[in-house]
Amino acid sequence: MNNSVTNTARLLWAALRALLVLTVVTGVLYPLAVTGVAQGLFNGKANGSEIKADGKVVGSSLIGQSYNLPLKKGQETPEPDLKWFQGRPANGLGTNSVNTQYKLILSGATNRSGDNADLIKWVEDAKAAVIKDNSVNGYTVKPSDVPADAVTSSGSGLDPAISPDYADIQVHRVAEKNGLPVAQVQKLVDEHTQGRSLGFIGEPRVNVLELNIALKELAAKS
Repeated sequence: MNNSVTNTARLLWAALRALLVLTVVTGVLYPLAVTGVAQGLFNGKANGSEIKADGKVVGSSLIGQSYNLPLKKGQETPEPDLKWFQGRPANGLGTNSVNTQYKLILSGATNRSGDNADLIKWVEDAKAAVIKDNSVNGYTVKPSDVPADAVTSSGSGLDPAISPDYADIQVHRVAEKNGLPVAQVQKLVDEHTQGRSLGFIGEPRVNVLELNIALKELAAKS
C-alpha cells in the first residue's frame, strides 16, 4: 500500500514538473523568442505592415480601403470619390449582423459561378462605370482597355493592390480632378508599380493606399 502511494505521488510530481517546464518553455520562452526575432528582423510585418502619413497610421499595406464620397440622403451605396485612385470591387464583403455592439466588416468572396446572373450583372455594371468615370476630355477608355481586376473582386474582397493597367486608365481622370499634369500622375503610378515577388511570383501590382498618399502629397505641393 505504501509503495503504491509512493509511486503514485512520484508520478504525479514528475507530471507536475513536466507541466511546469513545458508551460514555461512553450508558453513563455518560445513566444518571447519568436516575438523578439520578429520585432528585430521583420518589425514592419510583425506590426501589421502599417502605413503612416503625417505621422499617423492610416492603414495597412495588406488591406484595401475604399475611397468614397459621404452618403447622400436616401443613398444606400456611396459613390466613389473620383479624385482618388480606386481599388478593386468588394462585392464579397458583408456586415456584422450578429453582435451589433461592434461595427465590423466581414471579408469574403462572392461565391458566384462564372455564369451566375448576379455576377454577370456586377461585372457589366462595373465595366460601364469604369469606362464612364475614366473617360475625360481628350481621353476615352475603350471596353478592351478595362482589365479584369477593375470589375472583379478578390477572394477576400480586401485586395490592397490593383494591376498597373487599371492604374494607368485612371491616370487622366485623377489628373483632371486634382488639377495636375498627366505626366506627373503617370510618373507616380510608375514609381509605385511593384514587380513580381522574387522575379517570378505573382503579377506586377500597385498598392492603392500608398499611391493615394503620394498623390495627396503631390497635390499639396501644386
